[in-house]
Amino acid sequence: MEALRPLDTLNAARNKKVLVDLKNGHSYAGKLKAFDIHINVVLEEAEERVNGELKRKLGTVFIRGDTITILTPEI
Repeated sequence: MEALRPLDTLNAARNKKVLVDLKNGHSYAGKLKAFDIHINVVLEEAEERVNGELKRKLGTVFIRGDTITILTPEI
């Protein structure tokens, strides 16, 4: 089996729900629509979360890759 590269893993998560944690402590959940080699991401149906609780619904958002600490599939 061939080893997956980080961008392959992101590509497998496209159009699926993901959680994104940022360096400033904010968290966002939404459907991963697009990303680039800098891990800049576009989420649709995005929601801001604080301590796991919904704070507000945002719709479509762009998140700069250098602010992301963790991007993981939503469980």
